[in-house]
Amino acid sequence: MTALVSRPRPESPAGAVLLPAPLPPLTATLPGLPWPSPARPRLWLVTTVAHQETAARYADLVLDPAELSRAAEFRRPGDRATYLCAHVGLRRLLGAHLDVPPRTVSMARAPCPCCGAPHGRPVLPDGRLHFSLSHCEGLSLIAVAATPVGVDIEPVPAPHTVSEAAEVLHPAEAAEIASLPPGRRPAAFTRVWTRKEAYLKGIGVGLGADPAAEYVGSGPVPAAPPGWLTADVTVPQGHRAALALRL
Repeated sequence: MTALVSRPRPESPAGAVLLPAPLPPLTATLPGLPWPSPARPRLWLVTTVAHQETAARYADLVLDPAELSRAAEFRRPGDRATYLCAHVGLRRLLGAHLDVPPRTVSMARAPCPCCGAPHGRPVLPDGRLHFSLSHCEGLSLIAVAATPVGVDIEPVPAPHTVSEAAEVLHPAEAAEIASLPPGRRPAAFTRVWTRKEAYLKGIGVGLGADPAAEYVGSGPVPAAPPGWLTADVTVPQGHRAALALRL
């Protein structure tokens, strides 16, 4: 299964745009998947409407008690369905890479880079394989890589919300967005936000860090902090997504 059809060389990342593969039907048996290389992460897009019935049916067989408990906390059925699709899909993909049953995949939390407490990014015990998961409004994005990785997918917000949200960005990013015509600002803001959150998830701090600290840019070519590659990911209209990969 080819999960990524466009990937720049790490030494020449300008203009990178990645294309995720659709998650195979949950009723299909996944064979062992090729191990990702440092230069080639693998990406999958999970559409809730396509998988929600089988994800609900298989959840008890695939997810661990903590994941099932978390799913039960969602009040909106659509949010619960997206969570189940994302986590069932993630476990199936990790199990196929590791050649183990999905429910036996053991996940933990890495130490937080800021405080050392065990609430950093999710990791596998032996550290041979890295992964990241993001979901929103009926879509989920999963990445598997040979080095630390982060992904984020978000809906493009309404125009009236952008001016307030832009205040938390890097000053140069906020200035770039403010210089655009109003109709182009929501998409530019979402490009910045997904790149930034993907990077923060990749280093394991999430939004516990200051979003204004690192510059990732709002234009078509993403910037990246030293030692990282950032790239936009092609997702359905009305959404933006990004990946950050440690080189």
